[in-house]
Amino acid sequence: MGKILLIQVCCIVLVSCGESPSNETDDANSDSTGNSTTSIDQVLHEHVAILASDEFEGRAPATQGEELTINYLREHFEQLGVGPGNGDSYFQPVAVTELTTASDAVLYMQGSDYEASFNYGEEMMVGTQQQLPYVTVQGSEVVFVGYGIVAPERNWDDYAAVDVTDKTVIILVNDPGYATQDDNLFNGNSMTYYGRWTYKYEEAARQGAAAALIVHETGPAGYGWEVVSSSWSGPQIGLEAADLNGDRAEIEGWLTLDSAEAIFDGAGLNYQELKTAAAQPGFEAVPLGDIQASVSIENSVRTSTSQNVIAAIPGTERPAESIIYTAHWDHLGVNPEVEGDNIYNGAADNATGTAALLVLADMHMQQDPPERTIVFLAVTAEESGLLGSQWYAENPSYPIETTVANINMDNLNTFGRMRDVVVVGASSSELENYLEDAASVQDRYVTAEPNPERGYYYRSDHFNFAKVGIPALYAESGEDSIEYGREWGAAQAQDYTDNRYHAPGDEYDPEWDLSGAAEDIRLYFEIATRLANSTDFPEWFEGNEFKAIRDSSSSARP
Repeated sequence: MGKILLIQVCCIVLVSCGESPSNETDDANSDSTGNSTTSIDQVLHEHVAILASDEFEGRAPATQGEELTINYLREHFEQLGVGPGNGDSYFQPVAVTELTTASDAVLYMQGSDYEASFNYGEEMMVGTQQQLPYVTVQGSEVVFVGYGIVAPERNWDDYAAVDVTDKTVIILVNDPGYATQDDNLFNGNSMTYYGRWTYKYEEAARQGAAAALIVHETGPAGYGWEVVSSSWSGPQIGLEAADLNGDRAEIEGWLTLDSAEAIFDGAGLNYQELKTAAAQPGFEAVPLGDIQASVSIENSVRTSTSQNVIAAIPGTERPAESIIYTAHWDHLGVNPEVEGDNIYNGAADNATGTAALLVLADMHMQQDPPERTIVFLAVTAEESGLLGSQWYAENPSYPIETTVANINMDNLNTFGRMRDVVVVGASSSELENYLEDAASVQDRYVTAEPNPERGYYYRSDHFNFAKVGIPALYAESGEDSIEYGREWGAAQAQDYTDNRYHAPGDEYDPEWDLSGAAEDIRLYFEIATRLANSTDFPEWFEGNEFKAIRDSSSSARP
């Protein structure tokens, strides 16, 4: 590290490990540890400034930025007196394969009366999960499969009337509930997992498709095209696969709306009319005449090992029972294809959550040792598809059946104190009761997320804990600003989504107001402390899709 960085690190050590933040005199904003909002705010600023600095190169997995990040975390956990959480190590190796697709890929569409090409970046994005240096699809028939959903429990099958083996499927983003705003269709405005792009590629592969192309539209996707183009370009990380992911479609990608409309028009079809039809029960897939798709991509392939970082405070009475805090330490790194500022610093997303792990570790170390084990898990490769948390869930350091709860932190509030606390995926588990109790002490209220159609529940690391049955809480500050009101708060959140989310503009700003983030951290601390010193196992609410998994694992508890 450079001289300036070393000085900054020393300052943090003095704040976190020297004179206790409990010496702050702001009693009105103090929690049960004596930590004041002011001290938490200050330490967050100092950690984020370093983690999101250009020196950390956007914290991409398997890069020098990773080495700086994971060693920074290890050193600070050690300084706080928090021991390793993966046996005698702070690290959990995660075998990954990095694919970088050449940006000269071109998608060709050709029929008897239509021929067009679409360029990488501006008109389409393509890649592959197959861990190979060269992948191609040539002369593949094209079929529109609506939302690309097979959901027997909802009597819905977009592939029922067609065989798409070796064909190219074009798929709509989100799901029919969003399109119709019908509360009785899927989950209405709230996205289901069937609406996530990850599901759509998985299902296309199960159906035997050679290529799967999703039509991007900003409203149902929840983000603009620039997020797709930036996230899909440059190195892409996947878990190392023994079969090189040969069971996946050769090509996975996106079309802009303009590109999709042009292709449908070339086939003599109206995209908007078919889009409307696809949201109705009984829709049947539509071939695009004699149009065929061809695309080849070249990849540089690099296999390496990334690391989850795990620290823990062992429980004194029931050490096998654990409460796990999570935050992803990674971001998008450096993209050499971007002119000018090409470092994706990921300051809000998620240097803030990573810094919060260190703050929470400090807060817990100032208390009496917990009866249950408290784990601080910083996962890798979230931006590549929640890979680090998936790896942990499949290879847990603490038994799944005795993991009491997961509390996830991703992209903390940088806009000041908010009256509301938003639950992503609300009405899921009894952890929300604990949250309401803690929020009431702060004179705050708990509400559901304002944009459930964006599918945030499926876009952060808590989801992998939920999938194995562990009650998982993903909550954050809302938009009801104490100082400026709800309209202002909503405008700040939208401005971030429009201009900085997954963009080089997500940089640390010393003018951030982190007082709201500090309040949220105190909420998480209070919930974890209460759970760590009880015998309770919070449950999923009746009707939740993860309840049966949890119920089946509970019988394995001692």
